[in-house]
Amino acid sequence: MGAQGNRGQRIVIVGGGWSGCAAAIAARQAGAEDVVLLERTDSLLGTGLVGGIMRNNGRYTAAEEMIALGGGALFEACDENARHTNLAFPGHAHATIYDVGRIERAVKDRVLGAGVQVWLQARVNGAERRNGSIGAVTLENAQRIEADVFVDTTGSFGPQSYCTEYGNGCVMCVMRCPTFGPRASLAALAGVTERVGRKADGTVGAMSGACELPKDMIDPEVVHELEAAGVLVLPLPSDAVDESKLGAKVCQQYSSAEYAHNVVLLDTGRVKLMTTHVPLAQLRRVRGLANVRYGDPYAGTIGNSMRFAALSPRDDCMQVAGVVDNLFCGGEKAGLLVGHTEAIVTGTLAGHNAARAAAGRPLLKLPATLAVGDAITHVRESMATPEGMGLKYTFSGAGYFERMKKLGLYSTDRAEVARRVEAAGLAGVFARALH
Repeated sequence: MGAQGNRGQRIVIVGGGWSGCAAAIAARQAGAEDVVLLERTDSLLGTGLVGGIMRNNGRYTAAEEMIALGGGALFEACDENARHTNLAFPGHAHATIYDVGRIERAVKDRVLGAGVQVWLQARVNGAERRNGSIGAVTLENAQRIEADVFVDTTGSFGPQSYCTEYGNGCVMCVMRCPTFGPRASLAALAGVTERVGRKADGTVGAMSGACELPKDMIDPEVVHELEAAGVLVLPLPSDAVDESKLGAKVCQQYSSAEYAHNVVLLDTGRVKLMTTHVPLAQLRRVRGLANVRYGDPYAGTIGNSMRFAALSPRDDCMQVAGVVDNLFCGGEKAGLLVGHTEAIVTGTLAGHNAARAAAGRPLLKLPATLAVGDAITHVRESMATPEGMGLKYTFSGAGYFERMKKLGLYSTDRAEVARRVEAAGLAGVFARALH
């Protein structure tokens, strides 16, 4: 499919995870008339299909800032599909747990309702460059799609060779590379030199943070306890404790010893196991789990998938730096950012600025008086150092949450957060069409 003769300016977003969905909605809200979202699999949201955690710790502040900024559609979808709210578990406060079985339909309705064209099973495998810009992308079925501005939200998982070389091989995770093909980076296809994240010990990448267990294979009494409380902490047998695995996790807020000594379960509609992995024979020794197996990834007994294979250099407006001038990025493409909230934040700004670029308007940079603005700048600056490339950044834990608190940016007072956005002169900015 090529460009139409008299079409308006088109924005193409590659990757339909949280960030891509946020970018698509933001571009439409900014007034872009022709927005196309390309997703290589048969459904949207990627890791959001098994994630479930929102508003924990500093993510509460970030979510409220985005709502006040006019970019709250996906946070509202999660709130509307919450199974539990104000939940506390080790290292986390006031979390919302959304229903992973219902969220994809809810998000897709929001994306389609915004007027976005959604193409599923549309894997990009080529990019055409001309005069310092991307002119078009091509799909595996040879369709060609021209656009004025592009947004890369393809994430940083896989491909399978990456999981094999730096992890435990393909563990058949929710990204489903064997079925729909591996992630393909639009930035890399356009000739941008990308970076690879590293663990604190210097080894490449990071391991994904959780597993999923089928609820019908857990003792009904334990399921009842979990559904009533939202979270359940079950001790591991002492000879099954392995603290050495904690440093491998992408989500550094789960690196405390509690996650090695216990099985921490969350009720997401399914059952989320908050650990990199527990060998199945050991997991079946835990109370109520004698007959359990892994639902995601299927090979969870040897560990999860690897991430941070491809990070794009970018500025604080989410524009990709390098050989092309019409490419933006969001989510894990934008750096060592971890989490759904972080993906929505960066994707929203990327989609909004893609619309600004298409309209010839100055790009928007979020100020450091907001947690979302400070995080975008701080992560970019930190990644310029070797030490920074060995860290992960999230509103919910590790070093960045501490920074939020130190700077006075962390708040659970909605009115206070709204006043902060108002003071920055940005109330509703993402919800207004450009003039």
